[in-house]
Amino acid sequence: MTDSASCAVALIAQFCAQGVTDLVLAPGSRSAPLALAAVAADARGELRLHVRIDERSAGFLALGLAKGSGRCVPVVTTSGTAVGNLLPAVMEAHHAGVPLLVVSADRPLELVGFGANQTTDQQRLFGGFVRYQAQVEAAASPQSWTAQAARAVLAAVGGASRNPGPAHLNVALGVPLVGESTPLPPSVHEVIHTGPGRALPTRLSAGHRTIVVCGDASPAEGAVARQVAEAGGAPLVAEPSSNARRGPNAVRCGRLLLGGDLAAQVQRVLVFGRPTLSRPVSALLSRPDVDIVVVGAGPQLPDPGRRVHRFVGAVELPPGDPDWLDTWQRADRACGDRVDAVLVAQQAVSGPQVAATVAAAVGSGAWLLGSSNPIRDADLAPLSAAAGPVFANRGLAGIDGTLATAFGIALARKEPLTVLCGDLTFLHDANALAIGPTEPTPDVRIVVADDSGGSIFATLEYGQERFAGVFERVFATDPGVDVVALARGYGVPARRVESLEALAEVVASPVRGVEVVAVSVDREHRRGLMEALNACAFPIM
Repeated sequence: MTDSASCAVALIAQFCAQGVTDLVLAPGSRSAPLALAAVAADARGELRLHVRIDERSAGFLALGLAKGSGRCVPVVTTSGTAVGNLLPAVMEAHHAGVPLLVVSADRPLELVGFGANQTTDQQRLFGGFVRYQAQVEAAASPQSWTAQAARAVLAAVGGASRNPGPAHLNVALGVPLVGESTPLPPSVHEVIHTGPGRALPTRLSAGHRTIVVCGDASPAEGAVARQVAEAGGAPLVAEPSSNARRGPNAVRCGRLLLGGDLAAQVQRVLVFGRPTLSRPVSALLSRPDVDIVVVGAGPQLPDPGRRVHRFVGAVELPPGDPDWLDTWQRADRACGDRVDAVLVAQQAVSGPQVAATVAAAVGSGAWLLGSSNPIRDADLAPLSAAAGPVFANRGLAGIDGTLATAFGIALARKEPLTVLCGDLTFLHDANALAIGPTEPTPDVRIVVADDSGGSIFATLEYGQERFAGVFERVFATDPGVDVVALARGYGVPARRVESLEALAEVVASPVRGVEVVAVSVDREHRRGLMEALNACAFPIM
């Protein structure tokens, strides 16, 4: 028995006592005591162990597991650059409020700074992105091990702060790392910290032309946004990953309508979740003449325009003028008809058509939307009363780790998941397809809207004709990679379809294991399509 082995066993035992049910491990030498303790806990049925060879994918797998389960999920790495590869997942967890726990193995403190192998300053590696950071010393008292483990999990889940997010335990393990026998788990108990009580609802005044905006949010928060909008008779502009984009008050073309004349009539906005998707919404939230009320808990409430008048924990919206909601609904129906007409007229398969086809096939099932164009395309898909949960990494809206996140969500929820992403997003996380034969395989279908590069840039300023000479090289960046061949190289079944009808047939079939479906999408006419869609909000009927 060694201090390092005993410390590792105690940490894993305390994690389990705090409600941890899944743990992700990337292999390494210094982390060996933690690996052995985790696999032993897995064998006893105390947690599920997931092993990944790529630390970056491991971090996003843990992020997805935490998103899907709502529980804290530790990710264990060895020392050195292995820990640095977790930074993108930590950053996303920080901004999205996901309870991720980094457990990094390290050399004893006396070796750091003297050129010992794989040593660097790991204690402050994640800076202000973590809710809690602590150094755990295997040479210290056993009581300190479990106390730090409990505190880290509590901080990650927001037990005291109501502000969940990533935490970091840097565990200094000395040699010998393993002994002749494996230590038995110590007697541990759950540590509970009761945070501040939930705020009483703030009752707003009637008589204002109010809309509810819901950005990226959990299913629970999305449900609250829907309830508030319906109780107050307010239009609901909900992003696809808000989990609020359904019900009688939700509008399909909210972002298009906010680019038109209706936006000028808005007097008050109730904001739920984290709205990051569209410039018209951002412009609305920046207007000085609009009363902006942000609803939610925690210090990371959105105020991108620095115009929020009130932050409240909960809200009651009295019924408003029914003509206000009726005006939005009539405008939305007319705008939706024009959107459909524009899309039907396309000569080649477009991104919004792919998103609508996938959404219809997924139905009440769960899906994850990649950043860039796919989530914006889904923002124009027809509404469905039976829509299931929608996930996305919108904390920083990056394309990092999308596939690994999806695998984690599917494994946590123990049900199939569909992913819609672009080809660059797919390539950015292709190594997540490397799932070892001893690891549980999720049921995930990955639909790749393959437009040979970053077509979203065509919709921005850089897509103007004056940048045509450099656009392909520095913005579109066609990777020249066959995503189907790449997936098959990982042993993943993959196919390419060239029509919406073929795509609909494929995505309507049951999801079994991991598979990739690439659909060729037009990029050449993307800017013109965007301009035609933006014009669909005019005139207001």
